[in-house]
Amino acid sequence: MTEDGGSGDTAPWARRADPWEPMRALTRARIGLGRSGDALPTRSVLALRAAHAAARDAVHQPLDTAALSAALAAVGFPETAVVSSRARSRAEYLRRPDLGRVPAGDLSELPGGGAEVGIVLADGLSPRAVAEHGVGLVAALQSEWAGRYAIAPVVVAVQARVALGDHIGAALGARTVLVLIGERPGLSVADSLGVYLTHDPMPGRSDAERNCVSNIHPPDGLGYSDAARVVARLLEGARTLGRSGVSLKDTGVSAPPLSGGGEV
Repeated sequence: MTEDGGSGDTAPWARRADPWEPMRALTRARIGLGRSGDALPTRSVLALRAAHAAARDAVHQPLDTAALSAALAAVGFPETAVVSSRARSRAEYLRRPDLGRVPAGDLSELPGGGAEVGIVLADGLSPRAVAEHGVGLVAALQSEWAGRYAIAPVVVAVQARVALGDHIGAALGARTVLVLIGERPGLSVADSLGVYLTHDPMPGRSDAERNCVSNIHPPDGLGYSDAARVVARLLEGARTLGRSGVSLKDTGVSAPPLSGGGEV
C-alpha cells in the first residue's frame, strides 16, 4: 500500500512528475489533490482533517491576557486594560454575535485622555492569531508612526467582535481606533489577523464606516511592516478626510487620495 492509499503496483503513467507541484508552492489553496480510486489520496484526506482540527482549536483557544499584557509591556506599552463583551462564555459568543459587540460593564475606568489613536487587541474568532501576531503588529505600528501620534494605553478585549472597539474608542476619547482582531479561521489559515480602522469611534458605527487590512500572518500572509504601512496611510487619510470607510481609499502612496465613495 502506498502513502496515497493505492497499491504498490503503480502504473507507469502515474510515476511521471506531478505538474501541479510547482503551482502548490505558490498558494495555500488545495489544488491538484489527485485521487486514489474514487476517493482522495489518504495523504490529502489526513491533511484536510488536520487543517479542520487546527481551525476548530483556533476558535476555541482562550486568549492568555496576562501573557499578552506582559508581551505588550516588553515593546513599550506597560499600561494595558482588559475588558470583556457581554458574551459570558465562548459558546455564547459564537451563538450570539450581538453580545460580542457591546461591553459587559461600564468602561469609565479606561484611561480617557483624548489620545489620537486607540489600539484594541481583540480575540475575535481566532484568539491564536492575536496571541501569535498581535504584539508584533503593534510594535511595527509603533515603529512606522515614529512618535507622530499620541497613543492611548492598549486595551485587550475578550469575547469581542469588531464593533466593541467603537465603545472602547469612545471611552478612551481616541480620535481613531484600531481593532486588531483574530479573523475567522479557514482550512488554509487558522492564525490570520485583521485590522479594522474606525475614525471618530462611537457606538452605532456601521461596517461601511471602517477600513480593513486583513490576512496578516507572516511568513505566508501579509507581514507586520507591510501591514503597518497600509494602516499608516489609511490613518493619515482618515485624519485628512475626517472619516473612514467607503470614502477612504488606499492606493499605495504616502497620502491616500480621498474620494466621495467611488473608486479612484
